[in-house]
Amino acid sequence: MSATRVASPRVFGIVLAGGAGKRLLPLTADRAKPAVPFGGHYRLVDFALSNRVNASYLRIVVLTQYKSHSLDRHITTTWRMSPLLGNYVTPVPAQQRMGPHWFQGSADAIYQSLNLVHDERPELICVFGADHIYRFDPRQMVEAHEEHGAGVTVAGIRVPLVQASEFGVIEPATDGHTIAAFREKPADATGLPDAPDQVYASMGIYVFRADTLIDAVTEDAADRSSVHDLGGSIIPLLVGRGEAHVYDFSSNDVPGAEERDRGYWRDVGTLDAYYDAQMDLVSTVPAFNLYNREWPIHSWLEPLPPAKFVIEEEGRTGRAVNSMVSAGVIVSGGLVRRSVVSPEVRVHSHAEVEGSVLLHNVEIGRGAVVRRAILDKNVRVAEGARIGVDPEADRERFVVSPGGVVVVGKGGTVEA
Repeated sequence: MSATRVASPRVFGIVLAGGAGKRLLPLTADRAKPAVPFGGHYRLVDFALSNRVNASYLRIVVLTQYKSHSLDRHITTTWRMSPLLGNYVTPVPAQQRMGPHWFQGSADAIYQSLNLVHDERPELICVFGADHIYRFDPRQMVEAHEEHGAGVTVAGIRVPLVQASEFGVIEPATDGHTIAAFREKPADATGLPDAPDQVYASMGIYVFRADTLIDAVTEDAADRSSVHDLGGSIIPLLVGRGEAHVYDFSSNDVPGAEERDRGYWRDVGTLDAYYDAQMDLVSTVPAFNLYNREWPIHSWLEPLPPAKFVIEEEGRTGRAVNSMVSAGVIVSGGLVRRSVVSPEVRVHSHAEVEGSVLLHNVEIGRGAVVRRAILDKNVRVAEGARIGVDPEADRERFVVSPGGVVVVGKGGTVEA
């Protein structure tokens, strides 16, 4: 006799993509934070969506608000699903369904979008942020959620105890999975029972029982004192009721992953974090492996010709070392070292690019020098110009991060 097959729960996906991303200015001056390019030809939102789609969770709405045109266009162009099978990834802007106001927070965004939940009638709702770099198999978290009978399960990543004041910290009960307390940036956090020098930091990844989420955001909407935030309002509410559980991110086994990238997760909400995550990609053995074919990161690939490296003369050879170089790039007699180079970039003769992130259609003029810089789309670096060489001169003209990374906004020009 064959074993009885247990039906999979009906899972609906909500991706929160409405944040302004002010700490990433000027990269977010003209686009939503989840639309910021990353790793050559990806967008930040591609990582959250790829994790869901690879798990065959194929009904997803992306709640947008802030300068969302390029994000909406990217999602509708890239993430087409089969309507014949009822699958979709669709952007949903703030619609003021509950009154004349925009989203007031992540919980309010869901509350104002409950019509989508009622239409879909799911059993479970997975809520992801749209601006983290990681691989994750949500099916395993869903299984843990159902096993514990939780109202909500919160993904937690282990971080050093000394960093607890930088995160929302999850304190587990004695059973190891029920959440006893959820505190924002505590100065007196307690280490985990099995690792006293570590705490669980919230990753902004949640699995809710649908009725639990509906009831919680509805109750929260009526509370005028609430900040209407999932982490700041909804999770503490459910912790107080004993309905919240934690899922240990380090236990997640992603198909095709290697030990070196197990547990990799980066919040790229600041310029330095964004830069460091890009630099993670260009080492010989990268901390985050983009080459995992069993759990790919999906995105739209423009129909461009292959990258080209031309001119080989003494002191004038087109080459790239320890770098990621995208399609459509031409390095003509220049040097690119330890950098991430996006599509259609041009690097001219005798130019040097080192430790930098060049976004789409950047042009580096002849003899120019670019070091520890992020250059947004369509930036032009003039012949002989220098950036990332003189910190004081850079601060007079451009944004410089606390870590010393120079950032030039979209369409800017770096004069000699």
